[in-house]
Amino acid sequence: MDFKDQIKQLGERVAKLKDQIQTEEATKNAFVMPFLQLLGYDVFNPIEVVPEFIADIGIKKGEKIDYAIFKDGNPTILIECKHWAQNLNIHDGQLLRYFHVSKAKFGLLTNGINYRFYSDLVEANKMDGKPFLEFNIHEIKDNQIEELKKFHKSVFDAESITNTASELKFMNELKQLIQQELLNPTPEFVKHFAKQVYPTNISAKVLEQFTNLTKKSIQQHISDLITERLKTALTKEDEETKKARSNTRSRTSKI
Repeated sequence: MDFKDQIKQLGERVAKLKDQIQTEEATKNAFVMPFLQLLGYDVFNPIEVVPEFIADIGIKKGEKIDYAIFKDGNPTILIECKHWAQNLNIHDGQLLRYFHVSKAKFGLLTNGINYRFYSDLVEANKMDGKPFLEFNIHEIKDNQIEELKKFHKSVFDAESITNTASELKFMNELKQLIQQELLNPTPEFVKHFAKQVYPTNISAKVLEQFTNLTKKSIQQHISDLITERLKTALTKEDEETKKARSNTRSRTSKI
């Protein structure tokens, strides 16, 4: 079974078991530790995967993070875990504080279902406010699996990941912005296009009109793209069917 199948199998397992998991500790044992094992790390080796890693924060001594993955004697990935039902949005500040005082290059915040990978792509030694890789283990996409593979112990290279993480982070943020604009276009977005087709100034009334027109135009364009994609796929399938039949007739005639 390859890495992709293993990850998707874990996602199916998490979906089946989550309602029976009552505590954060159970979440770690049932979901997070198997995930780390799939990445090739020995969760039972306290030198490689250090549980309750101590990270002193200013005057606070003995602060602990759930796990730290070590490489060459240094922490390289800090992992903060929460119960599977917890909203991760209210916990990223805790990981940020740990990251700031550690030599680790990456931070992972997870509840065993949602995984968020962070680094310091914007400002050195300060964890970014937004992750560069984020996915739901139930719905993980093939391109996300390819990015996750880079964290596998057998191929892990911090510099290589960092080089591609910046592009991935900003692409993800741009995709989110584009998606928001496509669903609910802002006045600035509408004005950008309205000015190019409307001959005079954009009044409030015209802006309202073009907001509706922009929404309809986007929906129509997406519909046209889907129709064209289906048409292309059907044409290709028809051509392959004809080619297969032609090859069959050719072989039959030779017999």
